[in-house]
Amino acid sequence: MNNQLLTMNGQLLELRSLASRAENRRTETGIPRVAMVQGEIPEHMLAAVYEPMINLILQGSKTMTVGDRTLRYDPATYFVMSIELPAVGTIHPAASGEPYLALSLTLDPAVLATLLTDLASPAERNESDAGFSVAAVTPELMDAWLRMLRLTGRPDEIAALAPVYEREILYRVLQGPHGWMLRDIAAPDTAMARVSQAIQWIRQDFAEPIRVEALAQRAAMSVSAFHRHFKAVTTLSPLQYQKRVRLLKARMLMVASTKSVTNAAFEVGYESATQFSRDYARVFGLPPGRDAARILGETKGNSVALER
Repeated sequence: MNNQLLTMNGQLLELRSLASRAENRRTETGIPRVAMVQGEIPEHMLAAVYEPMINLILQGSKTMTVGDRTLRYDPATYFVMSIELPAVGTIHPAASGEPYLALSLTLDPAVLATLLTDLASPAERNESDAGFSVAAVTPELMDAWLRMLRLTGRPDEIAALAPVYEREILYRVLQGPHGWMLRDIAAPDTAMARVSQAIQWIRQDFAEPIRVEALAQRAAMSVSAFHRHFKAVTTLSPLQYQKRVRLLKARMLMVASTKSVTNAAFEVGYESATQFSRDYARVFGLPPGRDAARILGETKGNSVALER
């Protein structure tokens, strides 16, 4: 085993130790935009619209499905999501039984913009690239994450040092294979920025019918260019994106608010409960009523187990 690998293994072990107080939900660290999670996460909470972030896996693994594309990431890999995407996640413990453990940094376009002013322009990228992907972590990136998380034990230093370490994490990712994603977030005139704005419009009125022509016009693109860029970044068409947002919201309504299938369908904008059930089963694998009952049963079972 070479020295670099030994160093990274040591860094990974320390990061696991520092993150071991995380709960089985998003756990704030006290450091702006930095969170952690450990163990099993309720299934319905892993199916959501994910915000732009860098996610570092420390232990176990995770699969993320967006549209028809599924990615898996393991320890010492990081996941970059540059745009708000409706996704279904699944986490797995380590082969030896240790729980899933991960860190995340929510991306702030303003922080990225100030950093980019100090960097040279990158090489051109392929416009067919999606706005999310996985890469192997480097020793330099791991070291920046480690110094960041050590601040949880020195809270009086967070204000002075966390912005420095955040910039370094972003810089290391910018130098990696998916750096273009971060650049596109901060640049207001890119196709990704226009798609991101369209996503905001869709999410604000997801229960209302949308016209792709109107979205394209607001994004200052032709319909064909808008559709092409939207599909390239999200792997979904605008209408498919809206449908995923509706289905995710309906699932939360049935699980968290115990809404009936029909009420949930109409509340998220469906005019036909039958069509809703067909679309739902296509995405989640079960009809909505059975799926909600299964999730509620598992959630109740886990709660009883924790109380014992």
